[in-house]
Amino acid sequence: MPNTVFRGPVDRQPHTVTDRAVSGALLPCTGVFIGANLSQATSATGGRLALLGIRDYYVPLASSFYDDTDPLKVAYASGDGGVAYILEPGFIFQWAMAAGTYTRGQELTVGTAGRLRAATAGQIVVAHFDAAGALPVTMLDGVLADVSIANFYTK
Repeated sequence: MPNTVFRGPVDRQPHTVTDRAVSGALLPCTGVFIGANLSQATSATGGRLALLGIRDYYVPLASSFYDDTDPLKVAYASGDGGVAYILEPGFIFQWAMAAGTYTRGQELTVGTAGRLRAATAGQIVVAHFDAAGALPVTMLDGVLADVSIANFYTK
């Protein structure tokens, strides 16, 4: 099964944290803080930011990536062991987006429910929009998009 959250570079694999439980019903591809557990991030500050991945070792063989059994659409149960990706500049991940219109290279920060949204002046930029295809693109809340992790900076 290909990795559906980490998109590249293909010559390196990201580090993960796998020894923490999630602190609620959290969806994959959303921002989390790494602490005693994995808790939902709602901003770029407040802890060590990571991206919640899927537990590909939990995925049943009959799962489909096109319906409600898609592991990217199934929330962790509170207390489940989680898989969180450590963010490194230049890595490309699929991340759930807040509703909005985005263009390639647009600066993004963490918002409600761990989703990325457009960064405004004074906010910490954690990634840049990197989706392929016709741009700009209008996205619904929670839709996944490719983003390139930034070396965090204040806009």
